[in-house]
Amino acid sequence: MPERHPTRQVVALPNVRFFVSERFFGAFAHSLLHATIAWHLWKASGSYAVLGWLGAVEFAPVIPASLLAGALADAWDRRRIVLIAQAIAAAGATALCFVTGTGEGEIPLVLITAFALSLALAFENPAGAALLPALVPRELFPAATVVNANVRNLARMSGPVAMGAVVKLAGIPAAYALTAVLYVCALLALLQVRAPAIAGATGRVSIASIREGVRFARQQPVILGSMTLDMFAVIFAGATALLPVYADEILGVGEVGYGVLSASMQMGTVLMALLLLVMRPIARPGRALLISVLFFGLATIVFGLSRSFPLSVAAFLIAGMADQVSMVTRSIIIQLSTPDALRGRVNSVNMIFIGASNELGAAESGFLAALTSATFSVVAGGIACLGVLAAITAGVPSLRSYRVGAEPVADRYPGV
Repeated sequence: MPERHPTRQVVALPNVRFFVSERFFGAFAHSLLHATIAWHLWKASGSYAVLGWLGAVEFAPVIPASLLAGALADAWDRRRIVLIAQAIAAAGATALCFVTGTGEGEIPLVLITAFALSLALAFENPAGAALLPALVPRELFPAATVVNANVRNLARMSGPVAMGAVVKLAGIPAAYALTAVLYVCALLALLQVRAPAIAGATGRVSIASIREGVRFARQQPVILGSMTLDMFAVIFAGATALLPVYADEILGVGEVGYGVLSASMQMGTVLMALLLLVMRPIARPGRALLISVLFFGLATIVFGLSRSFPLSVAAFLIAGMADQVSMVTRSIIIQLSTPDALRGRVNSVNMIFIGASNELGAAESGFLAALTSATFSVVAGGIACLGVLAAITAGVPSLRSYRVGAEPVADRYPGV
C-alpha cells in the first residue's frame, strides 16, 4: 500500500484537528477585530495620523510582554495561556460594542482597548506557536505547518470580508459582537486539545531564562536572518494600514471595497496554501523565503501606483501568495531550528519581530503618508523592501542554503 501524503497523515490526528479549529476561529476573530477597529477609527476621525497611532499603540506592549510571554510559555501550561488571552480578547471585543458612538472620547477609548487587546495577543502568540510542534512527529511538522497556515489564512481572509458585510448591514457594534462569538468558539475548540507536558518545565520565570531564548535566537544565523528579513520587509512594504485611505479616497469603493481589499491578500495566501497542500513539503525553505520577499516587494509597488480597483486587488493577491510562502518557510526554519524547551522563548522573539513589522509598519505608513502622500508611502516602502532583501541575501549565506534536515537542533545545542 502506498504511503499516505503527509497532509493526510497530519489531518488524521485528532489533536491537530482541534488545534487548527481553534486557530481558525481565533484568526477569524482577530482579523475581523483588526479590520473593524481600523475602519472605526478612520470613519470617526478621517485622519491618516490616527491610523498611524493605532499601529504605535498596538506595538507598544509587544517587546516587554512578548519576552515575558515566551518565558511563561516554556514554564507553564501553554494551552492555558492561550485560553486566558482569548478570553480577554472576547471581553475586549464586547466592550468595544459599547464604545462605538460615545462621542468625543470615542477615539481614545478605542485606542486604549486596542492596546489591551494587543497585550493579550502578545501572550497568546508564543504559546500558540509553540503548541503545534508538540502535537505532531518531527517529520510531519512541515506538512502540519502548511495545514495550519492554510486554515488560518482562510480565517484571515474571511474576517475583513465579514467586517465589510456586517458593518454595511448592521453597523460597527455588530462586527464587534460577532468577534466575541468567534473567540468563544476558539476557546471551546482549544479545550479539546491534549498537549504533552513541556520537558524540563519548572513553572518559574526568570531574567536568565528570558536571556537564554534571546541568546539562542541570536546565535542561529538562519533564525535571526529570517526574522530580520520579515521585520524590515513588512515595516517598509506593509500597506495594510492605509487600506481605508485607498478604499475611501483613492479608489472610491467604500466599506465593502475596503473589506475586499483587506481580504485580497488573504485570498492570495489561501490560494498559495492550497497549492502547498498538494505539493511535497518545501525542502529548501531559505531560498523560497528570499524569492517570496522579492515578489512581495514588487507587488507592493504595483499596489501603491494602481488607480484601478481590480489591479489593486490583483497586486494584493500576489502579495498574499508571496506572504504565505514567507510565513510557512519562516515557521519551518524557526521551529525546526529550536528545541522544544526553548520554543516559547524563541517564538516570543519572533513575535517581537512580527509585531515590529506589523505595528511599526502601520505607524510608519500612517505617519509618512501624513507627511507626504499615501502613494509615496506605499511605493517608497516597496522599494525599501527590495533593498532589505538584497542586504540579507548577501549577508546571510546560510539562509540561502538552508535545507530541512533530520537532525534535531537539541542534539547540537549545549545546555538543552
